[in-house]
Amino acid sequence: MKRSISPLLAGLTIATLAVSTTASAQTVLRASHQFPGGQGDVRDEMVQMIADKVAEADVGLEIEVYPGQSLFKAREQWAALSRGRLDITALPLDYASGRHPEFSATLMPGLVRNHEHAQRLNDSEFMDMIKEVINEGGARVLADAWLAGGFASSQNCITSPETVDGQTFRAAGPAFEQMLEGAGASIASMPSSEIYTALQTGVLDAANTSSMSFVSYRIYEQVDCLTEPGEHALWFMYEPVLISNQSWEKLNDEQQQALTAAAEEAEAFFAAEAAGLDQKMVEAYEENGVEVVSMSEEDYNAWLKIAKETSYKNFADNVPNGQALIDAALAVE
Repeated sequence: MKRSISPLLAGLTIATLAVSTTASAQTVLRASHQFPGGQGDVRDEMVQMIADKVAEADVGLEIEVYPGQSLFKAREQWAALSRGRLDITALPLDYASGRHPEFSATLMPGLVRNHEHAQRLNDSEFMDMIKEVINEGGARVLADAWLAGGFASSQNCITSPETVDGQTFRAAGPAFEQMLEGAGASIASMPSSEIYTALQTGVLDAANTSSMSFVSYRIYEQVDCLTEPGEHALWFMYEPVLISNQSWEKLNDEQQQALTAAAEEAEAFFAAEAAGLDQKMVEAYEENGVEVVSMSEEDYNAWLKIAKETSYKNFADNVPNGQALIDAALAVE
């Protein structure tokens, strides 16, 4: 009896060790973002694509995706990433401008003119400077992503600067907050995931955010007028996929190569989708009975004048290399 059991136990032991070895060879990274999961938000789809492509590469690397702030709150992600508590995030970079004020340049009024211009910026000295700050802060960029955005209000249509006077605004970052304050608005700071409730409860009258967030957070249910990006887009935001330096350095060469290749595919997918998001936003708002307007060139120039007197000046005066960053961005045709 002992002889018949012993080989069986030995076989089970060997099988258990084999499974354990395989499991230990599998590296698992956690990816967190604030955007709705599985609902067509292209930022969620971008991160999920990276996870899927890495799994297909079969290099002992798995990425678990946690959408909708299910792992970290929107404002907590940069600190968690830079300290190695979080591996990957898709992050509106300006959210981390409290720690790295240089990041406000990635949401500076009028600095990015359109989607094609945003793509050219990706390969510029300006972005090299921004990525150096990201790297020094403890992370690196896996994939670039820019989104256009607009204005929406429950009070009136936002076109020229005087149309924001007296309204309480969510503006996403310091540069837009300073410009809006210069036009007479009050500011309430919050991530885009909180805009809907703030409008619903009267904390906000109006908001800036990306075209994708305007749709995925169903803000059309709480506003009467939307100002689309149109030909004179004032609002563009950099929302890259980032990985913690600590997490990157733990990967072997094969895993790093697979992750880089997956991120390149996801970046190309995002770039192809980005321009179409503006039209999808317009259609969603019109379908829900929201008035949609555009800024004229005169409106745009009036806003830019205020921005240069407020946010541009403050950035140049108070941020390390502030003027150099602005100059490098403006140098990109």
